[in-house]
Amino acid sequence: MLRLLLIYIKLLSIQIRSQMQYRVSFLLEVISTALLNGMYFASLALVLERFGQIAGWKLGEIAFLAGMAETSFATMDMLFSGFDPDGFSPMVRLGRFDQILLRPINITLQVFGSRFIIRRLGRILEGVTILVISFALTDIQWTIGKMLYLPVVFISQVIAMGSLFVVGGTLIFWTVQPIEAVNIVTYGGTELMTYPMNIYPGWIQRFFTYVIPFVFMNFYPALYFLNKPDPLNFPSFAPFLSPFAALSMLLLAMVFWRFGINHYQSTGS
Repeated sequence: MLRLLLIYIKLLSIQIRSQMQYRVSFLLEVISTALLNGMYFASLALVLERFGQIAGWKLGEIAFLAGMAETSFATMDMLFSGFDPDGFSPMVRLGRFDQILLRPINITLQVFGSRFIIRRLGRILEGVTILVISFALTDIQWTIGKMLYLPVVFISQVIAMGSLFVVGGTLIFWTVQPIEAVNIVTYGGTELMTYPMNIYPGWIQRFFTYVIPFVFMNFYPALYFLNKPDPLNFPSFAPFLSPFAALSMLLLAMVFWRFGINHYQSTGS
């Protein structure tokens, strides 16, 4: 395990050094990304200032949902970039995945460390800023339990979203080209978690509860942190299902990934 960790750190150091060759360009891209993504939330804040709330959720509470979703997705996008279908597709199409198979290093670790896009720090910065604003706008009654559970929810969101990248990357073994439906679920799912789940139609609520359990990633933990009533009438333990749902998604994704590797056929490039 220690050997794998050292290899992963070495892969990341190579990625970081190569991306930091032009530091001014990197810094400008991080700042511009943070500002551009922040403008989207600023426009939402202006709308909420006019109408006051969305389904009983005020600006600070929406900011909590948005901050958590943005921070966790950007972190996932940085860590799981190797499995991103848009980036993994050229690896399979051009035959570079065959080279990975020939190396005496864990295949999953090689793909995991093949891309580490540090410019995602701009979106992480934007998400953290929104989250801090939400703390200022809401009167969260912080307890030891809430302070300990917040990073658990964050890590769970990263794992859950990363699992979808793993599934999307695995599908490349058969499709070669990225499937747009995967982007709809990943990027669209992140957008969905920015708002209260009870504003969506019933079929969307059921899909993101029983098929992809995003309802337990952000919405229900937010009910717990903000001391809000449950409009969907789930059991009282629902806010604490986040880590269990995330680990289940990761386990299923890795089983599918292993299945894909075992059935991989080279493109012949």
